[in-house]
Amino acid sequence: MSRFLTRLLGAATIALAASASAQPVGMIEGAYKAQVTARLKAPLSKTDLFDDTAARVVLCGTSAPFPDRARAKSCTAVIVKGRVFLVDAGPGSVNTLMWMGFPLEKIEGVFITHYHSDHIGDLGELRMMSWAAGRAAPLAVHGPEGVASVVDGFNMAYRLDDGYRTAHHGAATMPPAAAPLSSKPFALGANGDVVVYKDADVTITAFKVNHEPISPAVGYRFDMGGRSVVVTGDTTPTPKVVEMSKNADVLVTEAMSMRMMRDLKAAATDAGSTRQAKIFGDVTTYHTDVVDAAKEANDAGVKLLVFSHLAPAIPQPVLEKLFFEGVSAVRDPKAWVVGFDGLRIDLPYAGGEAKVDKITGPGK
Repeated sequence: MSRFLTRLLGAATIALAASASAQPVGMIEGAYKAQVTARLKAPLSKTDLFDDTAARVVLCGTSAPFPDRARAKSCTAVIVKGRVFLVDAGPGSVNTLMWMGFPLEKIEGVFITHYHSDHIGDLGELRMMSWAAGRAAPLAVHGPEGVASVVDGFNMAYRLDDGYRTAHHGAATMPPAAAPLSSKPFALGANGDVVVYKDADVTITAFKVNHEPISPAVGYRFDMGGRSVVVTGDTTPTPKVVEMSKNADVLVTEAMSMRMMRDLKAAATDAGSTRQAKIFGDVTTYHTDVVDAAKEANDAGVKLLVFSHLAPAIPQPVLEKLFFEGVSAVRDPKAWVVGFDGLRIDLPYAGGEAKVDKITGPGK
């Protein structure tokens, strides 16, 4: 449970660190307890992020498989009237959610785009941490063919841990029946899409994308209260993305700089690293260049384009200029943003433009 405690107590630890050596232990303890109490009394779950006035999007993982100290792997949260729907749960994304103070017990379901490791790697941690946070029923994991195998594997891997948690904290706190993930498989219709979730507040439609040879691979469209959000998952440019993104308020697209990938391949070749050069070349064949993504957003009439799943990594801000070269030549600079972990977008149900902000948690 160390990450759970770290999220909760991180703010107090950091605030005290600078002056700790000059203070008596008793004063340090008093300040520590006061800050923890203050955080418990003002959780993120009680902010307007979870009210009924707007649909929200929060990016909880914006990196591709390339290592990035500032970004977790793929994860996007869509919040509808206090309920959370996650698209993918890549490695590090649960840690990011917890640093933000995100109420994991509010996650109603996870919608997996495909089964690459950078999109599913934190399902086990999400399973355990949302259970510890108070989730009272199995967590639904929706996905195309193969989701049952993935879910069964995580349930098996965490089965012993389940027993330890219940034995230590008691069944009233950690009820065994609530621990597992529950697979919700679906098949696409003949036209390449299918409604996979629908209630009075939201309709979620899965649609086919092109990530060959990875198949199945899907994106998702969320329609709620006259607002719409599309998350592409990993894909090359394809007419289906344009079709499903028609007039969307927000399109969260994967983003690759083909120019930078060519530079990486050339550098690896010059260094004699033929294995790395091969991989760098291969990955360009099933992703979308940033300029092509901007063109698709234009064709679909998307209001706000959000770049996520950035490949390669951008370790220095100056590299953003290279990464996104050409985007502003084809799309209004005010109509696209570079995603980062903690980006928040509000879509008021009353109408109007999207409001872009950020969430910062303890330790950020």
